[in-house]
Amino acid sequence: MQSSATKLVEELGRFGIVEWIDSHTLIVHVDRGKLRDIAKYLHWGIGGYFSVSIGSDERPLDNSFHVYHVFSLDHLGVYVVVDTRVSPGYLHIPSITPIIPGANWHEREVMDYFGIMFDDHPEPKRLILPYNWPKGVYPLRKDYPYNKKVYIEEASDEPEHDSRFAGKYTIIPIGPYHPALHEPEYFELYVDGERIVGARYKGFMVHRGMEKIAESRMTINQIPFLAERICGICGYTHNVAYCQAVENVAGIDVPERAHYIRSIMLEIERIHSHMLWLGIAFHFLGFDTGFMITWRLREKVMDLAEMLTGNRKTYGLNLIGGVRRDIDLSKALKVRKVLRDLRKDYVDYMEKILGLKEIIYRTRGVGVLDYGEARKYSVLGPTARASGIDTDVRKYHPYAAYRHVDFKIPVYKDGDVLSRILVRHEEIIESINIIEQLLPNLPRTPI
Repeated sequence: MQSSATKLVEELGRFGIVEWIDSHTLIVHVDRGKLRDIAKYLHWGIGGYFSVSIGSDERPLDNSFHVYHVFSLDHLGVYVVVDTRVSPGYLHIPSITPIIPGANWHEREVMDYFGIMFDDHPEPKRLILPYNWPKGVYPLRKDYPYNKKVYIEEASDEPEHDSRFAGKYTIIPIGPYHPALHEPEYFELYVDGERIVGARYKGFMVHRGMEKIAESRMTINQIPFLAERICGICGYTHNVAYCQAVENVAGIDVPERAHYIRSIMLEIERIHSHMLWLGIAFHFLGFDTGFMITWRLREKVMDLAEMLTGNRKTYGLNLIGGVRRDIDLSKALKVRKVLRDLRKDYVDYMEKILGLKEIIYRTRGVGVLDYGEARKYSVLGPTARASGIDTDVRKYHPYAAYRHVDFKIPVYKDGDVLSRILVRHEEIIESINIIEQLLPNLPRTPI
């Protein structure tokens, strides 16, 4: 592995200046002329995976903006951050979306927030900010006050239909407020008979500007509580991610017991999140018995979360440097008993549910995202694993206490709805296994 990393550094040196940020993260400072070349090399050339693009106003530091494209090299356990400097006098940078379509939304987010234009982007339209947001106003620039009010003209209309499909196919609007959607969002579907051939999407209607409020008026230990409210289902992951970022930058040594407690809570959250997802999937299939069964079992997991943290959701467990609550012996025994009973009931029910031919027929071969398309759009998590991509940040970039546990990564090749159900089903069982490995081995350290 060490020789492979050394070779990687030599190869990346062809594109720019290479530095190690830490033991598993490289940064490459690249001129705009080589940006697409290195993106192609990392994502398609050596089996890396595009993760995220980040804009940053660093004018107070070096009088420049920066765009960071992050790639995950799972086979090496390394992240590569590609840093391109953008002059305030020429806010243009080559788009990598023509090479990696999954970068589309990331680059458009940077356009909205910072006013950096991505040349040759195939869809350079507003993504997060409203269509009638005033021109020249970029809210994540450092000189934009967090409490400044913006006047928006009501008369401004949304862009026309997608010219690639409008006039050729039937248009079906869904949303922005629709009983089958769990967030206010708008889908404009272009259909040929019963086949969807294209879509125009508009979401982010409940966007609250959390980034700006965090960097402007919150203290370092208030932000974890805000981060946990990014999502009503998987908020703890955002909380942990923020705390780890600050801890890594500041060189803070987090006690091992706190790492274990974080992993336990992350897996409890994964179980209830997957059960919620499965219940909604069954509901959409018209199988409300399955919906009620999975959500009834989920309540037992929510009760565990409340016992361990004081809350069913938005646990408020983390601070920079550790956790706020310990898991004592009595709680650990209660968790193990609940999970033991839960595993039996869950497996018994799911064997019956997944054996129903009605479920199989309505999910097999439906909503297929094959391996090539999944790679192209850089999907992650259970969606990627259901499309044949063997990726899991817990396994290949272990954090918290994941390096101390053994678990399987369920991977299916069909890329359909059934595969996405099966991945989550198996991950629930693996999450129970992980917690059962962690609880008896909680280190005797502070928290």
